[in-house]
Amino acid sequence: MKKIEAIIRKSKFRAVKEALHEVGVNFFSYWDVTGLGNEKEGHVYRGVSYSTSDIQRRHLAIVVNDDFEEITVKTIINAASTGEVGDGKIFVSDIKDAYRIRTGEKGGETLN
Repeated sequence: MKKIEAIIRKSKFRAVKEALHEVGVNFFSYWDVTGLGNEKEGHVYRGVSYSTSDIQRRHLAIVVNDDFEEITVKTIINAASTGEVGDGKIFVSDIKDAYRIRTGEKGGETLN
């Protein structure tokens, strides 16, 4: 099993969510995060531009079976990409095991 964590633009979340559902990823967690990066967002107030280094993003956490890793990553990249600095990052790590709390099942079957 793999854990795929993606940090994406908040404006691309709906497109990523719909694309993931289309390929069969129907369960994941997400939350709003603030971070620092190479992109600098600016705000204009009364004609004056203010720069801020805090960037609002959405963090997705998805656990999939090994054979679903590549399609999940490609789907996120295709749906989240704008071609500009600040599109985000994807991190993939190994998951040793998973358990379904309700039944006590163990392993990859718990992801279905």
